[in-house]
Amino acid sequence: MLVFLCTIGTNVFSQTLQPGLAGMAPSKWLTIRNTHAPGKVYDFPGAGAKKFTHEEYFFRAWIPVVHSKRVTVLMGPNYRTEQFELKTPGENPISKMAGWNLRSYAMDINSFIKLDSTSWLVTTTNINKSGNLAELSLKQIPVNYTVSATFLRKKSVNKEIGFGAMINKSYKLTVLPVFVFNYNYADNAGIEMMLPKRIAWRRNLSPNDILYLKAESVTRTYYINSLSGDLPGVYRRVDVDMGISYNKKLGNFGGIDISAGYRKNLSSKLIDGAVPIKTSGLALTVDFYVQPPVFHRKR
Repeated sequence: MLVFLCTIGTNVFSQTLQPGLAGMAPSKWLTIRNTHAPGKVYDFPGAGAKKFTHEEYFFRAWIPVVHSKRVTVLMGPNYRTEQFELKTPGENPISKMAGWNLRSYAMDINSFIKLDSTSWLVTTTNINKSGNLAELSLKQIPVNYTVSATFLRKKSVNKEIGFGAMINKSYKLTVLPVFVFNYNYADNAGIEMMLPKRIAWRRNLSPNDILYLKAESVTRTYYINSLSGDLPGVYRRVDVDMGISYNKKLGNFGGIDISAGYRKNLSSKLIDGAVPIKTSGLALTVDFYVQPPVFHRKR
C-alpha cells in the first residue's frame, strides 16, 4: 500500500517532542477512525452494474522508543480493515472483498533528529502487509514499505519549511519529492502543506476548536488472488479528499475530528474485467483520538 507522508514535524506525537507551529491540531497518541464513501459503481461481466459503499476502520497507537534532547523515535503499530458493502440487490460479484476481508497490518517508525536550534532531520518508515485475507494467507502477501527523509527548518516563530524525498515499494517502485510549508499568517489562522500528502487552510475558532479546508491524498493497495497466473493481483485506488474538517478537543485527554466532502478518484483498479463507472463521490471520516499523557520530570 502506497502510504504518503501523513505528518512531518507537526503533530505525530507531541509538540514537546518535535518542531511544530502553535495552533496546529492536537497530537494523536491513540486513533480510531471510520470512513464511509458511498455510491461507487462498477460494471462486471455477466453481473451488470453494482453499487457499493467503501467502508474502512483504522487503529493506531504511537509508542515512544527514544526521547532525548536531540533524538526522538516513535513506533506506531496500526491496523486497517476495509470492505465493499454491496448496495444493489442480487449476488455480490466481489463477495470476498466484503465482510472486512481487506486488511492491512503495518508498523510506522518516525524519527526526529535535532541538528541545531532551528533545524531537524525527519525520517519516516512504513512497513506493511496489505491484502485480501479471504483469498490469501498473510504469508502469501508481499511486504511493502515506504521510506522518507526530510530536512525541516523553522524560519521564524510562524514559519517552517522542509524538503526531502520518499521511496515507496508496493506493487511497483515509486520515488517522489517531499515539500513541507507551515505558516501562521495570523494569531488564529494558517496554511499547512505536506506535499504530496496534504494541503490545508486552518482557522482556530477557540483553543479547543479548529476548522480546516483541505485536500488530502488517499491511496490504498491490497494484494488479491489473481484470476490468472500464480502471482497475486492487486486492487488499488488513488483518491483525493477535498472538503471541510472540524477538530474538537475534549479536555486534555482526547478529542474528535470530523471530515466531510468530495472524494475525487484519480485511478481505480479492481478485479480483472471490472469496469469503473462511478468512482468519485461523497466521503465522511470520523476520528476519535487520545492525546499523549504528560509526564512531569523531577527537577
